[in-house]
Amino acid sequence: MRSANLAYLPRLDHLRFAAAFLVLAFHLYHYFFHGWQPNPDAAGIGFIVEGHSGVALFFSLSGFLFMLIALQGPIRYRQFLTNRVLRIVPLFLVIFYLAITLGRDEFQASDIFYLLFSNIGSPPTSDHFVTGAAWTISVEFTFYLIFPFMAAAFMAQGWRYMIGVWLLLLLFKLLIYTSVANPIHVFYSTLPGRLDQFLIGMAAAVLYARHRETLARHGISLFVVALGYCYTMLFLLAKYASTFSENRHETLWIVWSSIESFGWALLILGYLSLPAVRGRIAERTGAVFVHCGKISYSFYLLHASVLYLWLEYLGVWQPTAWFAVNFLANLLVVLVLCIALASLSYACIERPFLAQRRRYVSPSPNAAQTEKKDV
Repeated sequence: MRSANLAYLPRLDHLRFAAAFLVLAFHLYHYFFHGWQPNPDAAGIGFIVEGHSGVALFFSLSGFLFMLIALQGPIRYRQFLTNRVLRIVPLFLVIFYLAITLGRDEFQASDIFYLLFSNIGSPPTSDHFVTGAAWTISVEFTFYLIFPFMAAAFMAQGWRYMIGVWLLLLLFKLLIYTSVANPIHVFYSTLPGRLDQFLIGMAAAVLYARHRETLARHGISLFVVALGYCYTMLFLLAKYASTFSENRHETLWIVWSSIESFGWALLILGYLSLPAVRGRIAERTGAVFVHCGKISYSFYLLHASVLYLWLEYLGVWQPTAWFAVNFLANLLVVLVLCIALASLSYACIERPFLAQRRRYVSPSPNAAQTEKKDV
């Protein structure tokens, strides 16, 4: 995704696609094979069993990208929100109207208010697997509403602001943990449960902007450490505190989103700091990943449609007696179909609105010159 407010970083698109791919693999694993149950015996593939963590990567990337932009100069709030509306609302409206169409006979006029709250209560988008992923959009957009103020406070007060907000969020999570019957679900799907992930992404952006050369000198080591951290955290989650655990008061979940986002922030920093890879194959591979990152929003919101139709009309493809081979075969075919559908959606629904976005930062005298791109 390119920005009119920041020099283009293609590797961020690579990571967006990685996040969408993790969610696809997670949904395929449970929807086709395992039925949304904990599976500690499969902790070795925790990055698939608990692949919903791709959402945390998305949120961390949002905090990272927007903080990089905020560091360029003051944000014009009205234009910032206009750009965000143009970016996410058209496709979200399509998904929302698909949801109320699928539930036509149960639709009530009050359901329209769920446009702003697709992550809480009983939104029509959550009534069907096809549109269920839309819950994240309300969390994301709520963050947009407060981000310019958070960025300004972060830059004015420094790290004590970051720590102060994190401590307040921890207090709120303790209240949630002790007050509701299903705190894991609240932590998972609300802004109080997820805001620390945006915040950690913002902090990573400040580190990247201020220490880019130092990070580049240790890029390979940082990336390897980040991969190990992310693998280990998802192994432990799958093994001991699964999202689907019968114990809805897993203590780890009070701080899990911070642990999770810290790993993804390390991965973002490590991946951006890797040395450039030259050659024709690398260029072509990079171009493919850039395209997949560009369409990742459509990919994310529409992949469940492909999974649903595949299972409804063709069933699980099981060409062998081995689960791993069958899983990978289904994943490969569905991946290709999702990329094709997302490319069509991007061209027809997203791109016409993206062209209308405008710059929303006023560069400070010391800000680096940026090139104009389309977000």
